[in-house]
Amino acid sequence: MNAIHLTPGLAWTCLLVAGLFEIGWALGLRYSDGFTRFWPSLFTLASMAASMILLGLSLKILPLGTAYAVWTGIGAIGTALFGIILFAEPATIMRLVSIVLIISGIIGLKLFS
Repeated sequence: MNAIHLTPGLAWTCLLVAGLFEIGWALGLRYSDGFTRFWPSLFTLASMAASMILLGLSLKILPLGTAYAVWTGIGAIGTALFGIILFAEPATIMRLVSIVLIISGIIGLKLFS
């Protein structure tokens, strides 16, 4: 089996996509109704697997602390925004400011890693 060779740019791309799959499985948890609905449960499990695999690939190049913080940050931002959009969760000023702070932290980690 050939080893996968990543460039730093590809590692960051894997990490970004892993974060998007994290958003997918978080949303899937909501729609799966406690894993009692087949298709949403299948989507959730597939998204979890894809997210973990891509995170693992990105760790071949990126520092663990940076990659994990960015991965969870992408998931937190996306999940919070989709909660506001899809589930009418409150979009208070402090909540939006907190999302912006997470975004600035991710940008900082990307710039200085």
